[in-house]
Amino acid sequence: MRRRNQSFGRQVRRRYSNLVWLILFGLVILLFLVVLISKDTGPPSRQAITKRPYRQDRILEGLNVTEEMLSPYSITRQINDQISLAKSLVVIAKESNNLQLAWELSAQIRNSQILLSNAATRKSPLTAAEAETAIRDMALLLYQAQQLHYDSATMIMRFKVKIQSLEEQMSSLSDKSAKYGQIAAEEIPKSLYCLGIRLATEWFQSSQSRLLVDRKQSVLWRLKDNSLYHFCVFSDNILATSVVVNSTAVNSKNPNSVVFHLVTDEVNYVPMKAWFSMNDFRGVTVDVQKIEDLSSWLNASYVPVLRQLQDSETAKYYFSGSSDEKRTPIKFRNPKYLSMLNHLRFYIPEVYPSLRKVVFLDDDVVVQRDLSALFSIDLNGNVNGAVETCMETFHRYHKYLNYSHPLIRSHFDPDACGWAFGMNVFDLVEWRRRNVTGVYHYWQEKNVDRTLWKLGTLPPGLLTFYGLTEPLDPSWHVLGLGYTNVDSKVIAKGAVLHYNGNAKPWLKIGIEKYKPLWDKYVDYTHPLLQQCNVH
Repeated sequence: MRRRNQSFGRQVRRRYSNLVWLILFGLVILLFLVVLISKDTGPPSRQAITKRPYRQDRILEGLNVTEEMLSPYSITRQINDQISLAKSLVVIAKESNNLQLAWELSAQIRNSQILLSNAATRKSPLTAAEAETAIRDMALLLYQAQQLHYDSATMIMRFKVKIQSLEEQMSSLSDKSAKYGQIAAEEIPKSLYCLGIRLATEWFQSSQSRLLVDRKQSVLWRLKDNSLYHFCVFSDNILATSVVVNSTAVNSKNPNSVVFHLVTDEVNYVPMKAWFSMNDFRGVTVDVQKIEDLSSWLNASYVPVLRQLQDSETAKYYFSGSSDEKRTPIKFRNPKYLSMLNHLRFYIPEVYPSLRKVVFLDDDVVVQRDLSALFSIDLNGNVNGAVETCMETFHRYHKYLNYSHPLIRSHFDPDACGWAFGMNVFDLVEWRRRNVTGVYHYWQEKNVDRTLWKLGTLPPGLLTFYGLTEPLDPSWHVLGLGYTNVDSKVIAKGAVLHYNGNAKPWLKIGIEKYKPLWDKYVDYTHPLLQQCNVH
């Protein structure tokens, strides 16, 4: 009996221990299921919170604007987008003269900017609650702007119309500027008119005429002496011609060997004679002629330009308004381009039949170096020594001539290098041998209807001296001081500075920084210049 009881007790204890283990195992399984169910059904906010400890740490450090702007759910980004759009609409509203809307948009932009500023100051992002009002008010204003057709497509069309209008205004203003600039360049200042009158009065009231005759007789041989350095200037501007002569004399190593041949018109003949007779130019010989004295051969029967002036259509084109005015710029219609003083450069061998070589100078140049070396330059059988200007395509033949004309197209290379008048060495012996003046006449007669070129003496010069021009070193002739900026180092090395363009140094429209180079050869203390207020 006692043994049976003992075995029964051990069996009961084993049953109880097995039951405990089963209960524990079931609790573990139940707990595991509860955890799984809680993960699947838990609120998203808790999940987001558990997964963004880094975000919370960054907020504690400060507001990260970059993250805010990159987030698609960022209120800061939404407000910034509204501000950008509103700023562009402010401009459009002002352009449309809707000042009320522009003011309201500007005010709302300020409010939104204040919100963003406050958020940045407190180092935390904006919440939907505090930004709701600002976003709604701005959205209403943007909707109002859209109702007024301030959308992109409409504004693009309006801007295109505005741009076209501005381009037309700019074109009109450019035409007016060119017209008035041309008029200003062509007008002679009152002070120079005064100087001419004063000189003429001085001439006739003094005994200078007898002195001049005696002096001219004593230097007559020098005008034909080919061992001297002969320069020619054709101008009606007394002061400008004086600067050319004076600057050449001052910079010449041997001014006594320099001879200037001046030709002017009848109006300025006496004043120019008076000026060069009463002033000394360091021993330089100066001879003054008037173009009317050449009329025995320089007349319409020989000169194509003078024949063209007798044509009524040509005279109308240059000297009066016509229906062609709108199609042809005013600079092409300048009567000076038919002036014989301008075209006399093509008749130098006939004006000075005894000379073999001359240097031609325009009246808007200043000489900075001794020019005697020009007379020893070998032109290699060519007639014209000139500085080429084809460093850019702008100064090649196709810029000056009409290559749609078959006569031009068949005779001249459009990419041939252009060159400049203003400082030219002419071999008059070779000129006469090749009958260069006859070539000039041929092309001038072909251009009676202005279809080969439009203006000036350079285009016919390019045709006349085509294949007959020897390039000179660029330092001999520096151009551009009358219309553009020129490198100061180039100016310092230049022998002859040329104020080509409208901004002549004796005019108010002259380029100020280049005027001193010209002014230093004018004696502003001269009594006549002071009387005429030349300064």
